[in-house]
Amino acid sequence: MKALRRILAILTKELLQLRRDRVTLAMVIMIPLIQLMLFGYAINTKVRDIPAALVDQSNSALGRVLAQTVEATQVVRFTEHYADIAAAEDAIREGRVRAAFIIPADLAQRVARSGSVRPELATPPATDRELSRPVAQWLVDASDTVIAGAIKGLRGMPLAELMREPVNRTVPTFAVALLFNPSQRTVVNIVPGLVGVILTMTMIMFTSAAIVRERERGNMEMLINTPVRPIELMIGKILPYVGIGLVQAGIILGLGHLVFAVPLYGSLLALACLTLVFIGASLSLGLVLSTIAKSQLQATQMTIFILLPSIMLSGFMFPYEGMPLAAQHIAEILPATHFIRAIRAVLLRDARLEDIQEDTLWLLGFMLIGLLLASLRFNKRLG
Repeated sequence: MKALRRILAILTKELLQLRRDRVTLAMVIMIPLIQLMLFGYAINTKVRDIPAALVDQSNSALGRVLAQTVEATQVVRFTEHYADIAAAEDAIREGRVRAAFIIPADLAQRVARSGSVRPELATPPATDRELSRPVAQWLVDASDTVIAGAIKGLRGMPLAELMREPVNRTVPTFAVALLFNPSQRTVVNIVPGLVGVILTMTMIMFTSAAIVRERERGNMEMLINTPVRPIELMIGKILPYVGIGLVQAGIILGLGHLVFAVPLYGSLLALACLTLVFIGASLSLGLVLSTIAKSQLQATQMTIFILLPSIMLSGFMFPYEGMPLAAQHIAEILPATHFIRAIRAVLLRDARLEDIQEDTLWLLGFMLIGLLLASLRFNKRLG
């Protein structure tokens, strides 16, 4: 009975301490609640509304009907229109669209070979040579295998909207050309994204406990009595980890290239600039969390709170295009979303630094704002 009373006394103490620790109590309740609602609502492996470009070289009513028929599947959404194929390929490389739908100038003849078209779209009968040609062609960014698989599903799409009656085709309706990853190897897409996930985890974890650790070790008094300014302290805290982050990125990409044959097409300068600003953004976010947390346990909990959305919503595991609009807005706040999108563009599509400047500038701004917030929150006095 005495042992039971002692256990109950310790239990009561822990419950009282937990009740007073409002941050930990809030994390205990909010982490599962928010993660459940967020991921249950946002994660969707059935991709819809993939941004695509349309190149209609036929300039005909039949071409417009065909484009509307494809868009009615809700798999793709034509967000860009170009006059030539080269412009569409540039848009794919720069990441503005994920695919391009090419409607040829001889569309009417190609459709005619499949059967009788609707009277208002009637054309001369097809030749034997035309019988072996698809109606149109897709150019697809296959660096994301889920996106490529979704658009490949349209390859045998029937043209009921254009025909008087169903037709049994002997060749696919659309030809599909897979760019950047024609073999559709998943590892090609995963390895660059893994750089973002690992750097997010380690950089935030390293710095989220930085200020808390100084307080717990009793070093805060020494810092208070020095002429070090808050912004100088923040910069000094993150600089040692910049080199660590670069080493980690080099290990992942180097082994990914040697072991898994992941291509490294892009400029090393663009890759270095992008990685540096992302490391800075992640470290500054960790510093902000460090100024909020009252213990290293709280700092770790906050890190997990950032890490899980960074894995699930950044496009690392699930296509960004498959998420609802509200979830995409949340994803745009996360540094990992911008980095993963940009590093895949550089490494797999040979994007130039100017092609990823929007994501790079966003990361740079996030880093500067994070450093400023951390400096303002840090008070050089015992608290």
